[in-house]
Amino acid sequence: MIKSTVDPACTGQFSQLFLDYLDEKPALAEFYNYFPKLENFGKLIQGKNFPQENREVLVATLQKQYEGIVLDGDFEGQLSSLGKENTFTVTTGHQLNLFTGPLYFIYKIVSTINLAQRLAAAYPESNFVPVYWMATEDHDFDEINYFKLDGKKYQWKTDQKGAVGDFELDESFRDFLKSVDFAPDFFVEAYSQSKTLSEAVRKYVHHLFGEKGLVVVDGNDPAFKQILIPVIEKDLLENIPNEEAQKQTDKLEALGYKSQIFPREINFFYMEKGLRERIEKSGNTFHVLDSDVKFKEEEIKALIQSNPERFSPNVVLRPLYQEMILPNIAYIGGPAEVIYWLQLKGVFDYFGVQFPAVMPRNFALILDKLTVKKQAQLGLDDRDLFTDYVSWRKGFVAEHSSLDVFLKDEKEKLAKIFDESAAEAKEVDVTLQHAFESAKVRATKIMEHLAGKVRKAEEKRLEVQISRMDAIRQFILPGGSPQERVENFMKFYLEDTDFVGRLFEVFEPLDFSFMILKLEDDKGGN
Repeated sequence: MIKSTVDPACTGQFSQLFLDYLDEKPALAEFYNYFPKLENFGKLIQGKNFPQENREVLVATLQKQYEGIVLDGDFEGQLSSLGKENTFTVTTGHQLNLFTGPLYFIYKIVSTINLAQRLAAAYPESNFVPVYWMATEDHDFDEINYFKLDGKKYQWKTDQKGAVGDFELDESFRDFLKSVDFAPDFFVEAYSQSKTLSEAVRKYVHHLFGEKGLVVVDGNDPAFKQILIPVIEKDLLENIPNEEAQKQTDKLEALGYKSQIFPREINFFYMEKGLRERIEKSGNTFHVLDSDVKFKEEEIKALIQSNPERFSPNVVLRPLYQEMILPNIAYIGGPAEVIYWLQLKGVFDYFGVQFPAVMPRNFALILDKLTVKKQAQLGLDDRDLFTDYVSWRKGFVAEHSSLDVFLKDEKEKLAKIFDESAAEAKEVDVTLQHAFESAKVRATKIMEHLAGKVRKAEEKRLEVQISRMDAIRQFILPGGSPQERVENFMKFYLEDTDFVGRLFEVFEPLDFSFMILKLEDDKGGN
């Protein structure tokens, strides 16, 4: 791959709040702990006070979650190292999209693993374990039940409800799997030899990244939820997280920024098999929406103690939950994730949990050989790839036309004729001036119409060049959305099984530029 970079701002894909965070604007300093610079991780390591009992729960739970997967000695050592006080994690999280979903899932994990390796070199006295936090408790199945490849959508349809990690890979899934007959064997094995979606995702992620030491964590576990009990109580019974998150949100909005998430009085869902719904309180009764489940206050207090796994945090409290069960010093996410973490520092401070370095994943656009060729033919630099298409088309036609497509000179000459004639006619009859001005307006409209015809004729003459730009745009913005948010990584992996390995070579976890990656040979080309 040939790598170049552009400023994220020129791509038009990021909010002002995200860009200001990358620029370390002073007004945002109170919304985070340390900015993700290499030297700041030493401060995070020094300030980390993670309970040893939580480490023991983490190791025991992960060993249980990995049962049934053959692990080599190095990986078993990776799990065991989490019990040591000098071991820290760097984490990313994502939904259980089918077949990994969009490209940026892979980018997240590569960024996380590379950061762990970078920190290990900079701080050799400590161990760093990259972690993928599976969003097994999410219940929005419509967001994850498909993936797209080369313009085609592959979708699994099922009537199952509740936390998606518990979805069974039943007959409907086996039928869906048959439609993906091009999938690599490791996908087929993971899905066909697993009972649930979470089990399958762990298996194929381990296949792809286990050798790099990536540990997959499923937060939907009773042992982990025991650690969260104090937060569940404070949220359901006192609404403290809502108050703290709202304070930060109000401050950000006062600075002119838009919120990414919206805290509620209660930020937990009630969860059991086939059900994950919001909890609301009315008087002394807690109601689970869209169900007949309800509890009196004393009943829900008892349930929190006996079955904390029935309570599932929403986006406001999931980050805190993650940091309570992991000795984490960095969270790597997309631009929207980075923004909503800035709304949550007050929640962390209240519960006395260290706020990690919050950093964006690497961003990338991959260009195959044919697209690179078209870019060169049009003389486009990398920034031009993100320019407004309508503006580019007008500018390109004007620059390469054999005549002035706007008929600027002709319009000026015509206007001058009417103005001079009106002045002479005015001496004869003052009412003639208005007649000439009206005629000038009509003539100008005719010239505009003719200019449009000239532009269309020139666009037709330049059709080959314009079609090249159309093809480039479709490749980098399939369906109008950024490539990394649409295309599945199999678009490139099926042509080059070392595709992920190439990403490891070019991704720089602490460089927040937007990368343009150009494939050097026929691998990955279309």
